[in-house]
Amino acid sequence: MRLVIATCTVNYAGKLSAHLPSAKRLILVKSDGSVSIHADDRAYKPLNWMSPPCFLTFEVGKDGLGDWIVTNKQSEKLIITIEELHHDSEHELGEDPGLVKDGVEAHLQELLALHVKKLDDDYELVRREFPTAIGPVDLLCTDTKGGHVAVEIKRRGEIDGVEQLTRYLELLNRDPLLAPVRGIFAAQEIKPQARTLAEDRGISCYVIDYDELRGIDDPAARLF
Repeated sequence: MRLVIATCTVNYAGKLSAHLPSAKRLILVKSDGSVSIHADDRAYKPLNWMSPPCFLTFEVGKDGLGDWIVTNKQSEKLIITIEELHHDSEHELGEDPGLVKDGVEAHLQELLALHVKKLDDDYELVRREFPTAIGPVDLLCTDTKGGHVAVEIKRRGEIDGVEQLTRYLELLNRDPLLAPVRGIFAAQEIKPQARTLAEDRGISCYVIDYDELRGIDDPAARLF
């Protein structure tokens, strides 16, 4: 991983355009080729980024100042203009073991993967732990219309889980082979604030009945 702290401006040119004015920022270049730009806040999300596959070229002088140009296969460009270089270092992090989920949460994922039609009769499972540049999506499904659905599963659904799914959806919807991708936030309990945020972002919510999925509780056998 390469860590660069620089005063820079950033311009994105693609389906939309975006501009970050001059400021001191952290630039991360990861071994998978992804490039992301961070401010000293909003730890959960970079200011802008380009996901792999993408290509980084440099138009800089001996002092390291100039343009970094990141281009993806859709010919979108992220242009980082380095105005002043404060730090530049490279670090070998090695292979990451990945996120180890809570036992109950992992079991919820297994059960829901086996019973995705509990979410919707039209759904078919594509894969558990579908990889993205920022971590795996718990479940990726398709519907009968050929659309994709990303499912994030929590034991307790709170705002940070909605934010996590939002980041996954932003990345997945950049892939023309997957887009459009809708989101479902699934949990045994979903906090009201998390539900409000999810619905405001067009994300559906699903409350998981753990006992029913395990086959312990049969709703058809209930007297009340």
